[in-house]
Amino acid sequence: MTRLLLVAATLPLIAACATAQPGSPYPGGNSADRYVCSGTMLAQFKGRPASAELANEIIRSSGSKTLQWVAKGMMVTMDYRDDRVRVWLDGQNRVERANCG
Repeated sequence: MTRLLLVAATLPLIAACATAQPGSPYPGGNSADRYVCSGTMLAQFKGRPASAELANEIIRSSGSKTLQWVAKGMMVTMDYRDDRVRVWLDGQNRVERANCG
C-alpha cells in the first residue's frame, strides 16, 4: 500500500519534467514555440551604429530570442545556440557583421 502511494505521489513530478513550458524554445516543446535565428536578413545592418533600437530590429528580423553584442577584440565562447544572434562591432561601435549561433 505504501509503495502504491509513493508511486502515485511521484507521477505528477515525472509528468512535469517531461513537458515544456508554453513558449519554451527548448526541445520537447511545440516547434511553433521555438525561437530559431535566420541569418537571411542580417547583412542589411552592416555599418549601422549599435543601439537598443538596432538590437530590437535585429531580433525581429532574425527571429532570434537573444542578441549578443561582440565588441572589437572581445572573446566569445564557441557554443552554438540556434536561438541567438551575435552582432560583431568594429572599433567605432558599428556593426561589422551579424550571424546566428
